[in-house]
Amino acid sequence: MQRFAARRVLSETNSLRLPQRCFFSQLAQKEESSLSEHETFLPRMPPFDYSPPPYDGPSADEILAKRKTFLSPSLFHLYSKPLNVVDGKMQYLFDENGRRYLDAFGGIATVCCGHCHPDVVDSIVNQIKRIQHSTVLYLNHAIADFAEALASKMPGNLKVVFFTNSGTEANELAIMMARLYTGCNDIISLRNAYHGNAAGTMGATAQSNWKFNVVQTGVHHALNPDPYRGVFGADGEMYAKDVQDLIDFGTSGHVAGFLSESIQGVGGIIELAPGYLPAVYKSIKKAGGLCIADEVQAGFARTGSHFWGFEAHGVVPDIVTMAKGIGNGIPLGAVVTTPEIAEVLTRRNYFNTFGGNPVCTAAGHAVLKVIQKDKLQNNAHVVGSYLKERLTALKDKYGIIGDVRGRGFLLGVEFVTDRQLKTPAKAETLYIMDKMKGICALFFSQY
Repeated sequence: MQRFAARRVLSETNSLRLPQRCFFSQLAQKEESSLSEHETFLPRMPPFDYSPPPYDGPSADEILAKRKTFLSPSLFHLYSKPLNVVDGKMQYLFDENGRRYLDAFGGIATVCCGHCHPDVVDSIVNQIKRIQHSTVLYLNHAIADFAEALASKMPGNLKVVFFTNSGTEANELAIMMARLYTGCNDIISLRNAYHGNAAGTMGATAQSNWKFNVVQTGVHHALNPDPYRGVFGADGEMYAKDVQDLIDFGTSGHVAGFLSESIQGVGGIIELAPGYLPAVYKSIKKAGGLCIADEVQAGFARTGSHFWGFEAHGVVPDIVTMAKGIGNGIPLGAVVTTPEIAEVLTRRNYFNTFGGNPVCTAAGHAVLKVIQKDKLQNNAHVVGSYLKERLTALKDKYGIIGDVRGRGFLLGVEFVTDRQLKTPAKAETLYIMDKMKGICALFFSQY
């Protein structure tokens, strides 16, 4: 299935299988000759008071050659002609020739305040001038100040913070804590979910192209409450019954927890059907489990209507995981939970060498301040709502658009060749991706 995701500084990434990679390249090359004649008719970008300094580094071809020689063969690149990004400022990127692009990718849904936001940059520079790294075994105000600020954004008794380096690490830690706290091993996640690529999180992930053939145990995947393609449409409570069935027939009757995104990101910007999370949380609590909200992509005001995606569903999780937008590009993640649940990690020694690094936490604290100062949540709501309205108008005009969905700057457009059958428009999606390079980049997921 092809999912086409469009957003301002937020998008998802996924891998292409080799045959489709080849098709994409051939298709783009076929159209390449006509691209230049069309470019003159493209609308002009608005003025911007920044010009990058001249670039004198290696060319895109030289970089690509080094990647092929020295980096993992699993790496791939976007577009028939890879983009060599050498500079960034707020919502724009610049290539080696100084050409400006509107960034709708945001480093895989990570740059939430804009590239090189001066407040974030100043915070990083000021901290790194004093001390770049020590250890949490010593005191430093940066980690404590950020933890306090982050806890103030959480509902209920969610006020204990564990810092990590990524979303995968955060979800791994959350799963382990749920298992330790409950004494159970069974985790329930959703089909079409993506939670990471380590041992535990790969098990919780439910897309075959993100799962290697290694041992993955203790995870049950429930029906995906997908209003567009799901078997029960937008009836959240009907999907929730499948979770109860998994508890009744696939476990001892007790579970460690339930892990889900509030809006599936890598899976194609899938909003969970209304009423689903409250019903599922009730079943999980009854089975003695913990509810874990994966806010790696939907958090930090990205949905506009709320600071955290789960808030739109009227639920309060037991554990919240986050990354990506938390640091505006700095490698940083976090797990936030209650004091009671946090206590489980005192049973043994738990330590993360770089989790809570002074530079990273200084950056994270600056991001929170920028979101507040620049009113980015309101901006995501107002501009995102307008964008969704215009995309919906295109859907009414063009039959290839099967669905428009999401909130704020977490929006998705799905292309189909037949609206009734919802046949994925794979070739068309690939073609449009390459044509949309100028607003780098709209992306899709496949499974």
